Amino acid sequence: MLLQVVQTVALLYLPRLSADIIDQGMADDDTGLIRRLGGVMILVAAVQGAATIAAVRLSARTAMAVGRDIRKAVFRTVQRFSAREMESFGIPSLITRTSNDVQQIQMLFLSLLTLVVTAPVMAVGGVVLALAQDVVLSLLMVVLIPVIGVLVALLIRRMRPLSRTLQTRVDTVNRVVREQIAGIRVTRAFGRQAYERGRFGTASGQLADVSESLGRVTTLMLPLVVNAVNVFGALAVGIGGYRVQHGDTPVGALTAFLVYLVMVQTALLSAVFVIMGLPRAEVCAARVEEVLRTEPSVAPPTAPVGEFAVPGHVEFSDVHFRSPGAEKDILRGVGFVAGPGTTTGIVGSTGSGKSTLIGLACRLFDPTRGRVLVGGVDVRSLDPAALSAAVGLVPQQPYLFSGTVASNLRYGRPDATDEELWQALETAQARDFVERMDGGLGAVVPQGGRNLSGGQRQRLAIARVLVHRPRIYLFDDSFSALDHATDAALRHALTARTADATVIVVAQRVSTIARADRIVVLDEGAVAGVGTHDALLRDSPVYREIARSQGVEGARR
Repeated sequence: MLLQVVQTVALLYLPRLSADIIDQGMADDDTGLIRRLGGVMILVAAVQGAATIAAVRLSARTAMAVGRDIRKAVFRTVQRFSAREMESFGIPSLITRTSNDVQQIQMLFLSLLTLVVTAPVMAVGGVVLALAQDVVLSLLMVVLIPVIGVLVALLIRRMRPLSRTLQTRVDTVNRVVREQIAGIRVTRAFGRQAYERGRFGTASGQLADVSESLGRVTTLMLPLVVNAVNVFGALAVGIGGYRVQHGDTPVGALTAFLVYLVMVQTALLSAVFVIMGLPRAEVCAARVEEVLRTEPSVAPPTAPVGEFAVPGHVEFSDVHFRSPGAEKDILRGVGFVAGPGTTTGIVGSTGSGKSTLIGLACRLFDPTRGRVLVGGVDVRSLDPAALSAAVGLVPQQPYLFSGTVASNLRYGRPDATDEELWQALETAQARDFVERMDGGLGAVVPQGGRNLSGGQRQRLAIARVLVHRPRIYLFDDSFSALDHATDAALRHALTARTADATVIVVAQRVSTIARADRIVVLDEGAVAGVGTHDALLRDSPVYREIARSQGVEGARR
């Protein structure tokens, strides 16, 4: 701020020196005065230039730091979001808010830092110093400023709603593009390229329409302001020339006044450029603030517990869960216990709440009613770091990050050795195909693991959780993409590797969990049976029907 004051004051002082050179030095043919004032002008110009360079560099650095900090704050907030908040905002919208919206705020902040002191000081200082040169001509400036202010205010009122709509349209385009890229195989398989082009064309057209409307208002603002400035400039030259002819104003004073008029006009035009970006930045700031003010539904505990009363135990106690806006519960009164050294299978029809149950155990969301205990402690009271260390999840749709095979396997335990990685790959039946990859553990994995098959991604995700070495393993239908032989070999290897751990397996195939110590059968969100495979075939109609539909031996009774 001090640098901007120095820069502006120096700039304002230069026309005064120029007027003195003309009216005193040149009029009186005083060569010494001209040299002295010329030297002062060079010194002032040097100070002004140095201050300008320093101010611009400092403003740019500060604006970049502000943008970086806001982006980090948004990212940290999003990381705390549960599935509920992610679904509410939508991934494309969150991406836009983290990138494009923050960029708009950053650019406005840079403009404000550059002009917040310079423009007002230059405008006010220009008017005051112009008054010292010629009071009559200075009245033009007094009229010019409110005229431009009214024009800008009227146009800003129109720009605000358009800017809000524009950001919404950007979200829509990002969503359509993201869906198209993620579902390109499905689109091609069904021959729906033309339909998707139509969807994108509609979204893109709506964005273009709003952009065009906003552009018309924006482009209207600048010509109006420039024309107003030019009219007042022409009046100043005409009136000033008349006053010089009649001896009311010295030539040097008119010269200085015209320079001050240009400075005031420049300050006003600079302010207009900043104001043009204000409506969109204002909308972006509101969207970013909405994210930052959103409290996650899965709130961190106020007094986190880091120690487990019963390590390795998982208990669901009368658990109910209902999604926001849903009419009925997804889970209803679910209760069972899983302990170390045991494998618990969970089976049920589609939509029975199996994956929801797994999500509650690692606190992706909280139950509507009831309790979920890990290690004898309610997950809502556990330190998130302790819960993450104790529980390892292999989700239904495993995700691999861009990097290498090794970096993905070390995601939960960065200090794991290469030997430990190979052991995990051996257990997950993934060693053979990783050895065949170019680079082995160093083989490149693109975002999402697009260069791998579904079964390979599942096996790498299983290996990743084995490297993590948690006390509790949660497998959410993690064997669905494997053939029966690989599935059987992997489960056999897992039994030895996880002998002392608590294992909970969600499965569609009865064969995957047939050898589990206990199987929990879910039907429409409620427990329809608990027992071994043989006991459930005998006593549970729901389980028997599932087994019969898959041709399991002994299911036809």
